[in-house]
Amino acid sequence: MTSLLKVDQELKNKVDCFRERITSEAEDLVASFFPTKLLELDGFLTEPDLNIQDLTQIHAEMNLPVPDPIILTNSHDGIDMQHVKKRKLDEDGDGLCGTKVFVMPNGMLKSNRKLVEIIEKVKPEIRTLIEKCNTVKMWVQLLIPRIEDGNNFGVSIQEETVAELRTVESEAASYLDQISRYYITRAKLVSKIAKYPHVEDYRRTVTEIDEKEYISLRLIISELRNQYVTLHDMILKNIEKIKRPRSCNADALY
Repeated sequence: MTSLLKVDQELKNKVDCFRERITSEAEDLVASFFPTKLLELDGFLTEPDLNIQDLTQIHAEMNLPVPDPIILTNSHDGIDMQHVKKRKLDEDGDGLCGTKVFVMPNGMLKSNRKLVEIIEKVKPEIRTLIEKCNTVKMWVQLLIPRIEDGNNFGVSIQEETVAELRTVESEAASYLDQISRYYITRAKLVSKIAKYPHVEDYRRTVTEIDEKEYISLRLIISELRNQYVTLHDMILKNIEKIKRPRSCNADALY
């Protein structure tokens, strides 16, 4: 078989070293890292910051004051149009300028600090899960033997394990998208408040978005823990078939 394709021996040795490194790292992840991480995340879920019952505690102050209403003076024939025209022409005056917003009256409007702190703790955990799943997935894929007729039950277990690892990767990546959507949605609502400061519903919607994100972050941490548990349990239960998918013809491996 090797005569059908000429492979440089030096490159082959480097590839074999890569296989050995991936195998060693992946086996350590399954045996040690996964159970350690799931216990760590389980402890994270018990911290006071993630067990706030009164969600008003996570509300952020909207540092956007409601301006005083515009008072129009009446003349004999209704609105004093001369005064209105004067304000339109006076660009350098101190009068209001419709609903245009050039600067925030109290400086930059901060994000919700409490949620940002939780997000900054959660994002590294999401990235770690994606990276570790990728390593274990590569390990299992390298263990898949060449295609043959029959005796493929172990191979199907390997393929199912790879599919589960790929699903976990996709779900973890979607958590990052969810965090980005939260920031974008909140920014648009704050912009609406700056443009329409008298509309209370926009202000209430921001608090609703913050509460929803707080609940979502706790669910994300819970899901990360559950995914570590599921992967650890699944691989350990099928480790024999994953490492030796075929009971005979072991030379077909690799």
